[in-house]
Amino acid sequence: MTDQQYIKDLVILVADKNMEFALKGILSRYHSMKIRDITREIYVHPEKDPGCLLRGHLFMRPFVNRFAHALVLLDRVGSGQERSARDELEIEIDKRLSSSGWGDRASAVVIEPELDIWVWSDSPQVDIILGWGGRHPALRDWLHGNGYLQQGKFKPERPKEAMGCALKVIRQPRSSSLYLKLAEKVGLDRCADPSFVKLKTILQKWFAIK
Repeated sequence: MTDQQYIKDLVILVADKNMEFALKGILSRYHSMKIRDITREIYVHPEKDPGCLLRGHLFMRPFVNRFAHALVLLDRVGSGQERSARDELEIEIDKRLSSSGWGDRASAVVIEPELDIWVWSDSPQVDIILGWGGRHPALRDWLHGNGYLQQGKFKPERPKEAMGCALKVIRQPRSSSLYLKLAEKVGLDRCADPSFVKLKTILQKWFAIK
């Protein structure tokens, strides 16, 4: 089958609602991603990261003949296989997807260590969306002062914990809408995280602007 013969372009399986909303925001900015506008559906696995890792191929099998391509996204931390490297887990998932009928039309992206690593770009929009715009000390100074960001490092080693504590200081609840706003506003070229770069590369390969 050619891509034109499938009902939709892309089906995505993610580990949680935060990831779902982040992907919605990212894909809404298809011009910035340098891809065409694609038809897609996003599903959240009920078993979160371990479900995506071990049974994502089973979840995705019913979609083989409906979608041209498939993506599975999850965090390495929380997957239950934290001792394995990100690329090892991706290869494992890719093999399962391929053998379940997807062939080379599907791919996995494992985020190291977790989705929140994508949050910590140097964009001023991060401070604004997280409620730290105009505050003193500034967000990154606060992260340094409280041990979440080491000198010489660009991103916190525990990005989810850092974000949670930063939100707690200003009494802002963590919500999926924050991930949507970040994905809609922060410059996508600012994120050099390997898993995000892989996501962009895959999408550009499959859905290049013609």
